[in-house]
Amino acid sequence: MNYKIYYFLLITFSVVNAVKDYNGYKVYRVVPRTEDDVKLLEEFRRTSVGEFWDDNLVVNYRVNMMVPGDMQGLFLNSTRQTMIEVEEVIPDLQKAIEDQLKPATGFRSSETFHGYSWDRYHNLETINTWMNTLVQNYPGIVRPVVMGRSVENREIRGIIINYKPEKTNKLMGILEGTLHAREWIAPATVTWIVKEFLTSTDPQVRAMAENIEWHVFPVVNPDGYHYSFTTHRMWRKNRSPESFGTCEGADDDMSHGVDLNRNFDFVWMSVGASNNPCSNTFAGPRAFSEPESRAISQYVLNLKEQGEIIYYLAYHSYTQLIVIPYSHVTGSDVLLANNYADMYEIGIRSADAIAKRYGTVYRVGVSSEILYPISGGSFDWVKKVADVPITFLIELRDLGEYGFLLPPEQIIPNNLETMDGLIEMDRVTKLLGYYSAGAISKVISLSVLILCSMVIVLFN
Repeated sequence: MNYKIYYFLLITFSVVNAVKDYNGYKVYRVVPRTEDDVKLLEEFRRTSVGEFWDDNLVVNYRVNMMVPGDMQGLFLNSTRQTMIEVEEVIPDLQKAIEDQLKPATGFRSSETFHGYSWDRYHNLETINTWMNTLVQNYPGIVRPVVMGRSVENREIRGIIINYKPEKTNKLMGILEGTLHAREWIAPATVTWIVKEFLTSTDPQVRAMAENIEWHVFPVVNPDGYHYSFTTHRMWRKNRSPESFGTCEGADDDMSHGVDLNRNFDFVWMSVGASNNPCSNTFAGPRAFSEPESRAISQYVLNLKEQGEIIYYLAYHSYTQLIVIPYSHVTGSDVLLANNYADMYEIGIRSADAIAKRYGTVYRVGVSSEILYPISGGSFDWVKKVADVPITFLIELRDLGEYGFLLPPEQIIPNNLETMDGLIEMDRVTKLLGYYSAGAISKVISLSVLILCSMVIVLFN
């Protein structure tokens, strides 16, 4: 190889992969009250005055925005002149990042399970090693599975928990974690659920663990998650180089990657997604352009041929929501999901159970009404194409005080209340008959009856 070319490539690689420094950055909470306010914030985003932690900018929806030191004067002067409501929520972003990497102290912080703890956030290698340990220690119950491979050829690894491998006509559930790389509380939560399925003596947890074959994937975006640990803490997308290019006013590295939760082939690129590779919501050059989204979809379809999938739960952060499909609809269109009423009931009961332990409030509904409209999401695709009856996207703690940088001290409290919600979710799901054979046809028939009733009322 020509040594000048080699040297150039080495320097380029080093620059692109230099650890992102957030010294001087602050995070502000901003509430646009008018369309003019929204336009100003959109201009901030376009010119890289700051980076938003929230995908959509809409009137009266509060958003978190991280602003570098050299842009804070412009940001504060502009918002002051337009009287946009601004609150400083993280005064030192770099310190918050460093604090998140420190082990927690105090409440149950020493709790471990086969060498894995929830007093800190773990990297991809640690999570994968732990899953290998579970396979070794729970033979006949836990087995390894590889869903597929990522852009950078990493395995998308998980485990299957099955207490009754001899059983036919099995019910199955899928737990999806970390479609978005920077949402570290997601794998911390999914791994806790695994621990509970293997160790809890609670009769309800035991029934849930033993009556369903669970397919658990703590990190379905392994490249992005790894990158968020090694290089860029706030990285969201995968690491696809296909659309790499120049980003106006921002690091060109932002054009790496696709938002995997906009890349699924269901109403793709219709709303809440971007065709700009430099955007955090870049939906990709085409639906299912990414190996990670293709792997998830193919895995779900293959699994559906083996039995009945009753759960698909996708864990994200933050905002404390239980989101029902479909994410692009509002009003009466929510009934496009054939068992919307049941899912809403299950979601509300789950949210009530979550609130009992610490008072943490979760909202329930479709994304367009409790968050913002999106398209191309994994759980929406699973609901529409695979027709999995109980399908939710769960946005974990918090409401923006720390956002993606939830302190380690909150991992176990978050996990305890999330488990409370999951137990209640399963109780109500069973109560509504989803464990029974033919539950899906029952739901469809009920939905048709409801729709017919609505038509009769309208025409009378």
